Amino acid sequence: MVLADEGQSVAISIIVPTLNEENSITQTLSALARLDGSVEVVVVDGGSDDETGQLVRACGVRLIESERGRGAQMHAGALATRGSVFWFLHADTSPPADAIKHILESLRDPRVVGGNFNVSFDSNRFSALYLTWLYRRLRSVGLCYGDSAIFVTREAYERTGGFKSLPIFEDLDFLRRLKRRGKFVHLSSTVITSGRRFEGGTFVGTFMRWTALQLLYWLGVNPGRLGAFYLPIREGGDRLSGLTRDSSNRAET
Repeated sequence: MVLADEGQSVAISIIVPTLNEENSITQTLSALARLDGSVEVVVVDGGSDDETGQLVRACGVRLIESERGRGAQMHAGALATRGSVFWFLHADTSPPADAIKHILESLRDPRVVGGNFNVSFDSNRFSALYLTWLYRRLRSVGLCYGDSAIFVTREAYERTGGFKSLPIFEDLDFLRRLKRRGKFVHLSSTVITSGRRFEGGTFVGTFMRWTALQLLYWLGVNPGRLGAFYLPIREGGDRLSGLTRDSSNRAET
């Protein structure tokens, strides 16, 4: 990866929201450093009280602060970057080195406004293996989440109004609006995300609550109300993909 100089035009801006990510951010930024191509990277922190900020600066990556909440942080990052394409990447997710090539190739089709990647979880636990399988099934019906490394053209992002500051499901809300603007593609390339969220707790119970919240969302219940019901899941130990580490910071895609 070649970091674009300030003021230099750049095709892709990579936006990484963080909140107390000292255990994963260095690995993610190291993966970004292996990307082929010139990009802009900005980490948007929501008020970490660990070493996240110091580690980001040590990697030579731009760090800005914003209101806590993944939707708010990603939107702040979009407003602070220069790229014609925004790529939103979770702080515990590593892309393949040729990811930029795949993104740019997909956007050669003028109908395409954005897309995402396949997801695999780096854990051998049943929960992680099952969700890796499930994510692929959900993609076939057009359902995906924020940890699938969503990218979008600046024009489409601005026309949809971008990510909203929601306590949960800010990713589903954004994607629903984005898909009205054009074609959303699912790339065959795969990003690797941490299986840490599946360690501890009761997977089956957490998964059932997560599923119930999604059903309520699709039935029209306001995400603001669902955020309160999400609290027990957030504090339960298991953090399902799409349900965030902090209800205001790690919502789904």
